[in-house]
Amino acid sequence: MSEQQIPTQLAEIRDDFLELELKNRLQLLLEFANELPELPERYRDHPDLFERVEECQSPVFIFIEVDNDTVQMFATAPPEAPTTRGFASILAQGLSGLSTQEVLDLSDEYPQSLGLAKAVSPLRLRGMTGMLARAKRQIRLKSIT
Repeated sequence: MSEQQIPTQLAEIRDDFLELELKNRLQLLLEFANELPELPERYRDHPDLFERVEECQSPVFIFIEVDNDTVQMFATAPPEAPTTRGFASILAQGLSGLSTQEVLDLSDEYPQSLGLAKAVSPLRLRGMTGMLARAKRQIRLKSIT
């Protein structure tokens, strides 16, 4: 995916991180953790719909909704795992509202583009990469049904 093909909201999130010094990038990630959207009421009592992201050490669960080719991502992550929760929030906010093709075309390396490799462990970045991969897989499954 070329630079121009990164959807606007994801490019803005990436740019916000890259404009900061390393220590401030981690602070921004923690701010995202506090902004993880609440689950809509229709999903609060249906944990069976959510997929566990096994790549994450913390219990993170995601669910992708596709309606009229528009993606909505929902995620849960515990408050005591702020880094992981921040990554879930970035993806929930960044992917929601995009078309299925925009999400599928997003580089699998997007998590690494945030400039957090020196601020968080490789295992944490692997978790975000896993979230993105599972989101894409869910979109593929829902797009063929």
